[in-house]
Amino acid sequence: MNIEVLKENLRCIPDFPKKGINFRDVTTLYKSAECMKIMTDELYEKYKDKGITKIVGIESRGFILASALAYRLGAGVVLARKPGKLPFTVIKEYYTKEYGVDTIEMHIDSITPDDVVLIHDDLLATGGTALATLKLVKHFKPKQVYMNFIMEISDEGLHGREALEDQVEVTTLMQL
Repeated sequence: MNIEVLKENLRCIPDFPKKGINFRDVTTLYKSAECMKIMTDELYEKYKDKGITKIVGIESRGFILASALAYRLGAGVVLARKPGKLPFTVIKEYYTKEYGVDTIEMHIDSITPDDVVLIHDDLLATGGTALATLKLVKHFKPKQVYMNFIMEISDEGLHGREALEDQVEVTTLMQL
């Protein structure tokens, strides 16, 4: 995989959404056909032999590659969303992220015990959103759960991976 192409196309916005946070904007990766191909191909190679039946995309940037990869793997897509966005009965989990408290929800019929699930999001920082989503997925007792991120922020003392590693296999396409 050509990580340099991804890094060259990644935009960093200082002090967003608040002062002191350097926001990594993956929309610049999504608008590039070359980057989309690199990311989708790499994820496909990582997960093609894992028996994935459902990919949980975390709101909202996680939806994009979750959908592209689900198509390649022949899997379904499940949405993990912010409150009030899903029309059916939901289960929810509260979590703390690097700049506040939030909630993540999934439909109560999203996953079965026969599913092999890949949870996908764009960024692993503190791990709050990912851990909350993992708790929701585990509620369904699927056969196996994996977790993937486009990028991991590991140089700012956020330690998101540490919150997840003892519970699930975590992979990232690049570390920053």
